[in-house]
Amino acid sequence: MLIQTITPNATYEFAADVRTGLTKPGQKELLSKYLYDDVGSALFEVISRLPQYGLTRADERLLRRHAHGIVERLATPVSVAELGSGSGQKTRHILEALCRRQRTTYYPIEISASALAMCERELSDIESISILGFEREYLDGLLEVAAQRKTDQRLLVLFLGSTIGNFDRSAGIEFLAEVRRILLPGDWLLLGTDLEKSSVQLLAAYNDELGVTAAFNLNLLARINRELDADFDLAQFEHVAKINHEARSVEMHLRSLRPQTVHIPAADLRVEFLEGETIWTESSHKYSPEEVFSMASVAGFRCEAQWIDEQWPFAENLLVAE
Repeated sequence: MLIQTITPNATYEFAADVRTGLTKPGQKELLSKYLYDDVGSALFEVISRLPQYGLTRADERLLRRHAHGIVERLATPVSVAELGSGSGQKTRHILEALCRRQRTTYYPIEISASALAMCERELSDIESISILGFEREYLDGLLEVAAQRKTDQRLLVLFLGSTIGNFDRSAGIEFLAEVRRILLPGDWLLLGTDLEKSSVQLLAAYNDELGVTAAFNLNLLARINRELDADFDLAQFEHVAKINHEARSVEMHLRSLRPQTVHIPAADLRVEFLEGETIWTESSHKYSPEEVFSMASVAGFRCEAQWIDEQWPFAENLLVAE
């Protein structure tokens, strides 16, 4: 697999985003994409295997059960791009089904080099597959993939798990519209959406007793220390998960346990924290099955098929670009 490198300005962009987020009036924020460095990606793989976190298993169950039916709906030849491939484990079901019909080029798009390497190890044994990875932001990578397509070739984009839920609802629709603008009519998007469920079930999933999710969240501060030479004292922050009923989402925060000052030299920043003040690090929005159809329509897609897991309410949605 060829992994193409990100721009040399990645550290500068990280510092700029940290500065913007931590100086935001009212609620300090950090972008959730920065949770997924090499350490964060490894911790998330552990989270996905926790008994309380049923989302990943639901995602994989649906892909395993319906891979053949999904692939049968696709016109060939088709190449596959995945936004945020992770280890690629659950993607195997789709790729194996497709490779039984045709030789397939698979383009994992990730911001984590270690995740891309893990993906290659996981999937390189599939017959009739070529893997070309891009260490890129989602849309940048997808633009490069689209530029490589052959004249008669369709594109299947995978956006699995619940990553669309990390966007506010309006921003999520705009992101889908951006994806649509890169695609051609008749291309496909397989979209994973986590569905609404009880607050008790959600809080157990996002605040596990073993503390893996807490370690995942706190690693963001450790990453700022490592890469931007900051002096966050991780022992003086705690992980908090809470339900936002109005937004129909789960929010992750890091709460300061005392008044403190943090210095981030690479961002030219000195940040004051009050006791109890939080940094908002991630949201995970939950959807109704019907909502996905309207989101798709507004973004320029038609939802052709939807499969729902009953053990952990979750949907795979096959959208076609109109």
